[in-house]
Amino acid sequence: MKTLSRLGYLLLALEFLLLCVCLPSVIIYNVWARYMFFFLWGAAGYCLLHIIVFRRKDFFKDIWKWDVVTWGNMKPILVRWVFAVIAMILFVYFYDPDRMFEMTRSRPYFLFVLFVLYPILSALPQELIFCSFFFHRYAPFFRHKTTRIIMSAVVFAYAHVLYINAIAPTLSFIGGLIFAQTYAKTRSLALVTIEHSLYGNALFLVGLGWYFYSGAVVASH
Repeated sequence: MKTLSRLGYLLLALEFLLLCVCLPSVIIYNVWARYMFFFLWGAAGYCLLHIIVFRRKDFFKDIWKWDVVTWGNMKPILVRWVFAVIAMILFVYFYDPDRMFEMTRSRPYFLFVLFVLYPILSALPQELIFCSFFFHRYAPFFRHKTTRIIMSAVVFAYAHVLYINAIAPTLSFIGGLIFAQTYAKTRSLALVTIEHSLYGNALFLVGLGWYFYSGAVVASH
């Protein structure tokens, strides 16, 4: 691990505060959830530029790592996901039964569009920021792997406070722990993006997706 100067640590801390604390705080304060994709892709663009220019990494070979997407790695992910989906269904049933499979009833065709677009437009940039970038960039602050996993989940959850409900950040923290653990084990953006996509699409399928949607913010104000 490269040793930073005192100035280097200060600049890195400033970047961390701006990207992981100030940016989501501004979005939360101004209730800008409707512009979430603009901020998400802007932050992802910055992270990708840093990876390519400063780390001089081949994106597909060193970051994407499609070769890691094997049955051996996917099997435990799928088993864990099945249990998670069952837990989601039970949670919706007891907490908010009116939303159970709501999208399948009201907008079934949009659900198919969502299944295709969510991995590209949402899961991929999020995992680029909170795993690929975060794990390398802020390793000087969080030197132990477990600490990086936890802190990745914390900032991931805080980024979801913008939806102004308790469900989104709580589930995001749990999901963040799962995704960060997968990334820490494999260092594959491809694999963790697939895993994130499975959970994200399942959320919308069972009815929890409403809590991760800017329309929920509008409805609450």
